Amino acid sequence: MTKEQLTKMIKEKSLRIGFNAVGITMPAPGREVQHLDQWLESGHEGEMTYMKRNQPLLKNPKHLMPEVKSIISVSINYLSSNDQPEEILNSPKKAYIARYALGRDYHKILRSKLKALANHINDLTNNNIYKAAVDSAPLLEKAYAERSGIGWIGKNTNLINSKSGSFFMIGELLTSIELVYDIKATNHCGSCKKCIDICPTKAFNGPYSLDARKCISYLTIENKNEIPTEHREAIGNRIFGCDDCQIYCPWNKFAQHHNEDDFNPRHSLDRKDLIDLFQWTEKEWSDNTLGSAIRRAGYDGWRRNISVALGNAPYEDKTIRILEQALGKNSKMVDEHIMWAINTLKSKSKRKLNVIN
Repeated sequence: MTKEQLTKMIKEKSLRIGFNAVGITMPAPGREVQHLDQWLESGHEGEMTYMKRNQPLLKNPKHLMPEVKSIISVSINYLSSNDQPEEILNSPKKAYIARYALGRDYHKILRSKLKALANHINDLTNNNIYKAAVDSAPLLEKAYAERSGIGWIGKNTNLINSKSGSFFMIGELLTSIELVYDIKATNHCGSCKKCIDICPTKAFNGPYSLDARKCISYLTIENKNEIPTEHREAIGNRIFGCDDCQIYCPWNKFAQHHNEDDFNPRHSLDRKDLIDLFQWTEKEWSDNTLGSAIRRAGYDGWRRNISVALGNAPYEDKTIRILEQALGKNSKMVDEHIMWAINTLKSKSKRKLNVIN
């Protein structure tokens, strides 16, 4: 079997498995290494200390797998066909959760499919050494996906495809087999900077430069401490991640919907009221987030994030009562955010009364 024939068969199998796009590139480091060094030197990674710790490994995929000769990048769409993210963002009593996290954990979905692809390659070659990567291995995944032609890295630092937007997740299969490499994707952001302008917390220092310490996704997921008060109001009702720089990207008028039942929202998390989610006990939270990416925030992070969102919601006596009843039953960190929410809501009520009087 020729290299060209094998490459064609692998790509065809990838699509049959359920991936929406596939591309292949060489495992050689490029300009992304310099960008990584500059980003880390600026301290933009915040508490994600594993980035600096793995910096040497991130610079060359051969550190991850010495035998690698090709990197197969794949993508899978995750947006539901009936989803209306803007409607939820404009409903301050509702909880907004990043759309990728509404269903089953994407790590599990992609890993399962990558394993099936690896098994298929083994059946064809009998001598394949491989390693799957899904947002957890020391690999600059977006850079290799861009080089494989799946999409370009946009000004919002997300991968964008001109035919399917950016609501997709990526994964990689490092293989010891040399395959035919694809052409790097061309950047089509042009002069547009809607993603930068729309960011609620102004987390972009400029095109292609994100300060994670200001990013809502970082603040509500990776950050395990207090959310800085200067960012709380801008967070709005976003309790796990943020999609604004995707929602308002013009290329997402071409966004493709998923064909994977596992990505369908669980427990109506695409339109739940904030106050209902706040009242979940730790056991209820654990049961309802089983197999979900939401687990990454932890229960404390969940309560902290919803407290901030409730503080940004309209004043209601019921909300104040439930928040006050919750005080003293959490960690000090969570209680501080609950107190902030109570004070913020009471301040809104006073301002409203002053206006009426």
